[in-house]
Amino acid sequence: MGGEIKKWVGVFVVMIVVLSKWNIGADAVPQVPCYFIFGDSLVDNGNNNNIASLAKANYRPYGIDFPKGPTGRFSNGKTTVDVIAELLGFENFIPPYSTTRGRDILKGVNYASAAAGIRDETGRQLGARISMNGQVRNYRSTVSQLRQLLGSEAAAAKHLSKCLHSVSIGSNDYLNNYFMPRFYSTSRRYTPAQYANVLIQEYSRQIRSLYNDGARKFALVGVGQIGCSPNALAQNRVSNGSCVERINRANQMFNSKIKNLVIEFNKNLPKAKFVYINAYGIFQSLLDNPNPYGFRVTNAGCCGVGRNNGEVTCLPQQTPCQNRNEYIFWDAFHPTDAANVIVGRRSYTAASPSDAYPYDIRRLAQL
Repeated sequence: MGGEIKKWVGVFVVMIVVLSKWNIGADAVPQVPCYFIFGDSLVDNGNNNNIASLAKANYRPYGIDFPKGPTGRFSNGKTTVDVIAELLGFENFIPPYSTTRGRDILKGVNYASAAAGIRDETGRQLGARISMNGQVRNYRSTVSQLRQLLGSEAAAAKHLSKCLHSVSIGSNDYLNNYFMPRFYSTSRRYTPAQYANVLIQEYSRQIRSLYNDGARKFALVGVGQIGCSPNALAQNRVSNGSCVERINRANQMFNSKIKNLVIEFNKNLPKAKFVYINAYGIFQSLLDNPNPYGFRVTNAGCCGVGRNNGEVTCLPQQTPCQNRNEYIFWDAFHPTDAANVIVGRRSYTAASPSDAYPYDIRRLAQL
């Protein structure tokens, strides 16, 4: 009798292992029916591949640790939204707008474009890109297609109301606009506080447009610590582990306004649910205390050229560092897969009360 019990216990354990590997069970159904992604190179997964832009990453060593190799992701592996998609239970990563057709749009679309900004002129020195206004227009086109696929405007609205919409944009409005006076006049026209106001007014209008087109669940992601990027350190000749504080202070002004916008929209937009993801604070914790996460290099890119590997971004076929999991930055601007995994996980399930407001993406998905 004892032998029979052990036998069946063994069979049961094997079944659990097999089922978990196959992702069979409750977790096989995504927590939201679809995931729509807006943003810049931090979350772009291929929309810039076939446009006339210098902001591209569809070549090695980008994607060196990604199962499909170079896809247009500005990382050695996954982006934060890839991590979040996995945690939400999606079987596949959300595809780029440039290649998504037919019923595939029912599970979501990634509209993000490298060099894109809230302002249309942002990133123009790098060539073509899809600004946030362009991404909003592309979403409207998707919504129109959804209405046809689902048979009515009401059916599409019901579907969209359950979907997660994440917005990760604003970095380029500083990197490739305000703090690039040779190409842009914004820093001469506005103080940092004024510029944050100008940005948030346009950003607010764009988010309202998404809401008017049917979006109801939003994760608005703050701008990270641009002043701590290898490029900022290289351009400003910063040493001794410091960051460029004038850039970070400007970023924080904008982030505080995004959080206030979340509060305002939760009060005033019927049936909408907004959360703020404090990417700045999450990244701060990695820079302040990297050792528990296994990071050893916080001020240089794993792949790049010049001071801090930050003067020029990762070149085609360049040999990157071997110990990639020990680097926070993959290139002059973008995090490694290892850093993206941490930021993505803490965006989904907050590890600190300051990671997300008023709650995290996991809770948002449940509502």
